[in-house]
Amino acid sequence: MSGRRFLVDTHILIWALDGDAKRPEQYRQIVADGSLIYVSIVSLWEIAIKTSIGKLEIQADLTETLQQYSIEILQMTISHIEAIRTLPHHHRDPFDRMLIAQAMTENLSLLTVDRHFALYDVAIA
Repeated sequence: MSGRRFLVDTHILIWALDGDAKRPEQYRQIVADGSLIYVSIVSLWEIAIKTSIGKLEIQADLTETLQQYSIEILQMTISHIEAIRTLPHHHRDPFDRMLIAQAMTENLSLLTVDRHFALYDVAIA
């Protein structure tokens, strides 16, 4: 185990659920090296919303995928919500803003390819 800790962005989780074809090789290595990987409850909420309105179709079993990759669920806390207040408004996606706040608060590096995240003072793998 590497001792490093990461928070998976929603689209990276969706790619894992979709069979991994789009997930960058560097992120596959991070998962393979035994790093501690989290997914935010916020990402699970976002996936549920998008599937319920027909914007996203997921065939894989979410619980099985989380277990397969040994991904832990990161709950939302008051400190995460408070951290949102100080974030600059580089973009408006509330799900992304919460992931950034959680990563900053919990000292996690984000696994993302979203270029907007780099505008914030947050570690990106």
